[in-house]
Amino acid sequence: MPSADIPQAPSSFAALRHALLERQGSLPKRLAQVARFMLAQPDEMALGTVAELAAAAGVQPSALVRFAQALGYSGFSDLQQVLRARLRERWPDYHERLSKVKDEGATTAVVLSRLVETSVQSLQKLSGSIAPAAFARAVEALAGARMIYLLGQRRTFPVAAYLSYMFGNLEVPHMLLDNTGGMVDLQARSAGPQDVLLAISFTPYAPITVQIATEAASRGVPVIAITDSAFSPLATIAEAWLEVAEAELGAFRTLSASITLAMSLAIATAERRAG
Repeated sequence: MPSADIPQAPSSFAALRHALLERQGSLPKRLAQVARFMLAQPDEMALGTVAELAAAAGVQPSALVRFAQALGYSGFSDLQQVLRARLRERWPDYHERLSKVKDEGATTAVVLSRLVETSVQSLQKLSGSIAPAAFARAVEALAGARMIYLLGQRRTFPVAAYLSYMFGNLEVPHMLLDNTGGMVDLQARSAGPQDVLLAISFTPYAPITVQIATEAASRGVPVIAITDSAFSPLATIAEAWLEVAEAELGAFRTLSASITLAMSLAIATAERRAG
């Protein structure tokens, strides 16, 4: 019989990620380092050898084994099986997501009410996930910036575009990095230490967003992040990061909490600049 002190090993990537989010403040430094690497590079974590992964994550090989055992697995290979299953499944395409919605009982007649319920769940989570001190740091940095660079790709682009709309109407200097012509790296290159890059990305993190934000941080550009956990690759380089975990209907995630947070940042930033 397993010890009560040993957690039950997560059987899916979603459960694994949830377990890490619940324990994000209690993991030892090296295990948290492994967790960040795993969430940022799950494909690599699924396929690499212990030696290769330890070198890439910047830890000793034994840290990978301890990480797996801390989550309830008997060894690292058991953890890799969960990651390899995710690799086979990937994120479902939109036809598969529609099937998931149907499986959850969200028929045409009730899909609107179910999405409203899902959005309410997202907003309720938001009220408890944003640390007031982190929000204040983010607003202070944004209000003091010469120029705010807004970066969000794929699913998060509407959030960045809405921030651009808000900042434009509030007369806050900003630039939307819209990747026109595939030149987002050139668009971001003019950002300097007197500016701020506001980067938005959720699991699975858009590689170009992580790349641009990391390069900006290396040049001394302050980064503010809207992301979904302390293990996000954006959280590790940000001067302040704000946590948003959107609820799902099937595999469709809402943007209600993200847009609400964006509006809050825009209003608070404009007020701070005017005051």
